[in-house]
Amino acid sequence: MTLRAAVKYMADMQQARRLTRTSLLVLSLLSACAAAEPLSDGPQATSFAPTGVDADILVGHVAELQADPAIAAGAFDKALAVQPHDSGLVQQAFIASLLDGRYDAAEALARQLPDNQIAQVLLVNQEVRAGHWAAAETRLRAMPREGLTQLLQPLMLAWVKAGDGHTDRALATLQPLIGGRQFRGLFALHAAMIADLANRPADAAKLYRIADAEMPDLNLRLAQILASWETRDGQSAEAARTLADLADAAPDMAIALPRLLAATGQRPVTGPADGIAEAYLALAAALRGGDSSDLAMIMLRLALDLRPDFTAARLVGAELLSDAGQNAQALSMLAGLSDSDPLSPVIVLRRAALTAQVGRAADALHDLDRLAAQFPDSPLPGIVEGDIYSETHKFREAAAAYSQAIDRMRPARGSDWPVFYQRGIAYDQSHDWPRAEADFRHALGLAPDQPSVLNYLGYSWANKDQHLGQARQMLEKAAAGRPNDGAIIDSLGFVMLRQGEVAQAVAMLQRAVELEPEDSTINMHLGDAYAAAGRNLEARYQWRRALTLNPTPDDATKLEAKLQLPKGGAVVSGQ
Repeated sequence: MTLRAAVKYMADMQQARRLTRTSLLVLSLLSACAAAEPLSDGPQATSFAPTGVDADILVGHVAELQADPAIAAGAFDKALAVQPHDSGLVQQAFIASLLDGRYDAAEALARQLPDNQIAQVLLVNQEVRAGHWAAAETRLRAMPREGLTQLLQPLMLAWVKAGDGHTDRALATLQPLIGGRQFRGLFALHAAMIADLANRPADAAKLYRIADAEMPDLNLRLAQILASWETRDGQSAEAARTLADLADAAPDMAIALPRLLAATGQRPVTGPADGIAEAYLALAAALRGGDSSDLAMIMLRLALDLRPDFTAARLVGAELLSDAGQNAQALSMLAGLSDSDPLSPVIVLRRAALTAQVGRAADALHDLDRLAAQFPDSPLPGIVEGDIYSETHKFREAAAAYSQAIDRMRPARGSDWPVFYQRGIAYDQSHDWPRAEADFRHALGLAPDQPSVLNYLGYSWANKDQHLGQARQMLEKAAAGRPNDGAIIDSLGFVMLRQGEVAQAVAMLQRAVELEPEDSTINMHLGDAYAAAGRNLEARYQWRRALTLNPTPDDATKLEAKLQLPKGGAVVSGQ
């Protein structure tokens, strides 16, 4: 099985598991309905509600579905107390415990799962922490070279051999893979770190060069590792360029550049356990997104088992949790990291954004104010502050925060267009169109092809019945960049309607509704186009539909007027 096939297999298994979870959730909901609404009043009316171990298992599955491993682990543990020999329960409790960072419990369960690859990998971690290199190697060699272990096993074996003092054997393990087709850069990077740790600078230099050339994208950890080698190899200017490239790829890293550069004199790993944690992090990064996010989080938990203060892994873990809507858990992932960590200002930025998301905007703003005072030349605290104000619809405060950020830009670069765009939106929502328009124009001066800016300015002009020809050109350009963006297609159809091209507008707005069927404004615009075309029955249907889709207060007023309803009146089907 190739690695690609293995990852697909794991994704398929996860999808099957999700379907099973969903089925269980549906069954539980049906059970609740049966209990609440019996089918008849006769003696035959019964209801089913799971109790005891069945209820614990159901709670565990629903918690899995809701990405809450803490509750899942607790529920499965209760079920195991009753059914300790249920292998399926052991597997579920093991995964939930590992995802929740309950390593002692996960290790105890892993000993009951000799055929589970992840369980065996966790037991290798245990041997590595104890320095039992021979036992770790025995476990690794017993694992089948398939699925995840196709990538992990050689990396872990190499680091275990290095831990046992056999650097030549460690490098020989990876050398054939460095000459292979897949993941050459990753294998070369780990071989370089092994040679580096063994004080073999000539070998390390050669291998780092291969890794630099073969790795597809520059990420935080790769930049830290390469910059560390470059500094220690006497290439300080190259190290600075590497970290500057990182800031271009991940703008919030810019605030930490001086600290990151100052830390490059240290080796990226201090021993084999650190190296194995690096392997887990690399695989987690490769698995991010789609149906592999659970597996990515497992890899991060394995990394943090060996290296609890591994900041790069915690940052990736927080991103994964936040993407899944688990902002409180993401905050926990970033808790307890040292203020002396070179990445601490980045951590403060990300914690502030998460703190606001969980409803503590005042705390977030306080932290950002302190960060802004600590880093007076950085625009980043002001940008995050502006985002928080925008999300809470405090647009005047948002505009002021973005202005402070812009004042710290010397000078603004093409990559800074989002700040002007966001401030333009804040000005527009504060009813200050002249300043908003100036910011949108400035954003387009920095990034002329940005569809979001083209769309906002083009639609705003069309809505004000201004510059229709220029607006049309801008929206056509935006649509060419994002042909399946319903908001942009709607804007283009709207400007066509304003220009009197009714038939074209109808076709374009029908396409927009297909792309965004639940958008109230788009449905309203299609109704307007139908009305302009004399298709009044269809227009009224579309306006009624728009009223059911949570329109803005302004749009609701417009829709009620179009339908000749009293303000706040209900829409009656068929009216």
